[in-house]
Order: sequence, then C-alpha cells, then structure tokens
Amino acid sequence: MPTDVAAAGPLTLRTWRPEDATGLAEAIAASRTHLAPWMGFANAPARTPAEHAARFGEWEQDRRAAGDGIYGIFLDGAPVGSCGLHRRLGPGALEIGYWVHVGYLRRGIASTAAALLTDTAFGLEGITVVEIHHDAANLASAAIPRRLGFSRVGELTGPRTAPGERGLEWQWRMTREQWPERRPADLRVRPDAGSG
Repeated sequence: MPTDVAAAGPLTLRTWRPEDATGLAEAIAASRTHLAPWMGFANAPARTPAEHAARFGEWEQDRRAAGDGIYGIFLDGAPVGSCGLHRRLGPGALEIGYWVHVGYLRRGIASTAAALLTDTAFGLEGITVVEIHHDAANLASAAIPRRLGFSRVGELTGPRTAPGERGLEWQWRMTREQWPERRPADLRVRPDAGSG
C-alpha cells in the first residue's frame, strides 16, 4: 500500500503521523454521537493522543507488511476523517472503509475519498475488485458507492458491532474494467453543506 494515496483540490489522503494524534482525537470526540450508531470504536473509551500515535505505528507496520492501508482524510491540512483499504476479501480484492467528522458532512468528502481509494486500489498489482460494505440501516453510507457507480451485488449477515446496525450488510462492487467508465470526472469538495 502506498504512503500517500492522492489529493483532489484541498483534500488529501495520507498515512497518519504522530503529529496528527491530537487532531484525530479531537475529530473523534466531536463526532462520537454521530458515529456511535455505526462504528464500534465510537462506543469504546476515548483514546488519548499518545494511544492514537501508538496505533499509527501498528498501522504503519501492517501497511509495510502488505496489509491494510489506513489513511487520514485531511482538508486544507486539518484531519476531517479516516479511511482505509482493507485486505479482508481474499486475493485480488480490497474493501474500502471511511468515516467523516460530523462538522464536514454533505460536502463530498467521503465520496471523493472513496474515489481516490478506488484509484489507488486499481493501481496496485493484482487488484481487480474493490468493494464497499455497510450496514443496511446506514443509508447515508449507501449514497457513497451509489454515487460512484458501484453495483450492489449482495447482502451478508453478521454480528451487530454497533447499536444502530441491523446485522445485515450491503455489499457494493466495482471491477477494474468498469472503473474508467464509471469514475466521476469532477471530484471536488464543496466549501459548505450541500446535497450529499
């Protein structure tokens, strides 16, 4: 996985660095109520900046060992979320995950980040499929793969890991062949709240 994923205008995706730890802790604290229905970590005790920095080291070791790539989402240099490319689907496939700071919703940040991650995934040797999974009750998350032209290909049942979940996961897929035709031509972040 690369260190720096990509940028689109003022939005940059890159690996987390120790100096980002306080900003991440503040973003999670501000967004905890918004994230709690869907993200298990938002229901766990808050981590200190030092604990976040230690996790960054673990994530970096995993990335260098050809594991997951976990990236900060930065808008004009400030952390506004996190995202990742996860190797949990088997050979030739990566799964995208993301969350955005509650103060930056409906500005195209998650869509732009997911598109940049898809670009990155298909730039890696051997990756032919990218998927996005989310709980069926999380309709806001469903808007991202739909907007990017992913096809909904199935449902998976599993344990509920956060209180808002139904335990039914929607599975969206993009293939390497489909992406050049479906990729949005205009990736940008809106300066203020918009329609999604």
